[in-house]
Amino acid sequence: MTLSTPREQDFGSQPLEVRDTENYQKEYVQSFVEKWDSLIDWDARAKSEGQFFVEILKAREKEMILDVATGTGFHSVQLLKAGFDVTSADGNAEMLTKAFDNARERDLMLQTVHADWRWLNKDVHGKFDAIVCLGNSFTHLFDERDRQRALAEFYAALKYDGILIIDQRNYDSILDHGFSSKHTYYYCGDQVTAEPEHVDDSLARFRYAFPDGSEFHLNMFPLRKKYMRNLLFDSGFQQVKTYGDFQETYQENEPDFFIHVAQKSYHDD
Repeated sequence: MTLSTPREQDFGSQPLEVRDTENYQKEYVQSFVEKWDSLIDWDARAKSEGQFFVEILKAREKEMILDVATGTGFHSVQLLKAGFDVTSADGNAEMLTKAFDNARERDLMLQTVHADWRWLNKDVHGKFDAIVCLGNSFTHLFDERDRQRALAEFYAALKYDGILIIDQRNYDSILDHGFSSKHTYYYCGDQVTAEPEHVDDSLARFRYAFPDGSEFHLNMFPLRKKYMRNLLFDSGFQQVKTYGDFQETYQENEPDFFIHVAQKSYHDD
């Protein structure tokens, strides 16, 4: 499967017109996947995040975790190391292969599942205490029906008191005030540039430039914070708490990322 995957991205002659959920498979070509970890910088990201996700999950006594946006495995590995029972899913087979190898290098074994969010429960069986969908991954869905369907699948895969932790870039700030990023938390690789090339109400096209001169792009849908929160409530979640760069209090334009913790059933924290 990996051998037949193109090594070069192809957005065609009009890349700004590529606004399709299905296209992410063509975007994460093998050569891009191989460089992804230099963008993240695992050690720096682990230091910047600290125990944020571990503490949220442990405080709510969650044990069985489904990581639906495994990528190269960073969060799956962190959660495994913290003692959680983790199932790692992704829609891109190349990412899952890289994640499995990354975990093995750390003497860990991932339980991986190749799954499309829109039909998640067809491939991923059982109910989970929590689902994590991190790394700005949800913005690969361009069609509102796809977003609604994916959230419905997440909701169905959770136990009655389960939680969904889902993040996104602060697209409100990018759309309203322009792009700026401290690269403090998420993309910590100091030799890599990640910045938008084009932004409008239905497309954020990011350019990723690496020290060897190679460049890659991702086309994503710029989710606004209020819209995302409303989607979560409309999907049946009873409570949604939103953090800005891991902080409870923040100025709306300051965070690079928002993290939503959505609870399936209502309870007092």
